[in-house]
Amino acid sequence: QVQLVESGGGLVQAGGSLRLSCVVSGRSFSANPLAWFRQAPGKEREFVVGIRRSDGRTVYADSVKGRFTISRDNAKNTVYLQMNSLKPEDTATYYCAVHGGLDIKTQAAQYRYWGQGTQVTVSS
Repeated sequence: QVQLVESGGGLVQAGGSLRLSCVVSGRSFSANPLAWFRQAPGKEREFVVGIRRSDGRTVYADSVKGRFTISRDNAKNTVYLQMNSLKPEDTATYYCAVHGGLDIKTQAAQYRYWGQGTQVTVSS
């Protein structure tokens, strides 16, 4: 069983930055890939970035490349999402998730364990 707790969301002006954190417990931190997804009201959950914690391999959605950076601190069982140059279209609830497999996936349905989400709002 895996538990995930996100934090760090808030209100920021366009062009600003936020850093989200996801603390993972219940299993070895490096056991499974972790991904950030986001979901705006009325829209489907969208893949943002994933990381294979064992070796640091990453996959980024095109919409956030060059602006968002995922990183990990395995000693703290924590994954971070540094979000720079934020745009209003980045407004969403951001979730971290872990799936039961070995490789990074971009489909939300592939992920079994989810955090509670943290709200990010970017104003114009």
